[in-house]
Amino acid sequence: MKRILRFCLLAGCGVASMTAAPQPPQKTSMEGSRANRSKATIEGLVRDIACPIQNLDGNATHLSMKCALECVRAGSPVAILTKDGDLYLPISDKMPDYDQRQKLMPFVGKYVRVSGIVFERGGTHAIVITEIKEVKEVHVTFEGE
Repeated sequence: MKRILRFCLLAGCGVASMTAAPQPPQKTSMEGSRANRSKATIEGLVRDIACPIQNLDGNATHLSMKCALECVRAGSPVAILTKDGDLYLPISDKMPDYDQRQKLMPFVGKYVRVSGIVFERGGTHAIVITEIKEVKEVHVTFEGE
């Protein structure tokens, strides 16, 4: 962000103040040619993001539902963990981005098939969800089961 630094001299001492120059509205590159995007369908487990990052034994077909729900309810971001271990963060199709939590809450702890537009950057995956359905043929094992 460009900042304009203005100095005002008051009574012989320098006092600095900073003001932000007006910025154009934030834009999405969703339609732009520079975005690394593609239409895709992914499958995975909807869950909190913290556990599979911190616990390398976490996978897409086994979890502690109690832990996942506690984390999500406490505000942990919701993600989709694939069988390959990739995490997909749900994003909106607008800028500024808006929360996708309400769309995913009914699917926490469920294995899903998600279609949409996938973005990748520096190993991070994100998806604009256009369709989400539970895949009942994949059995998810819950801790203690």
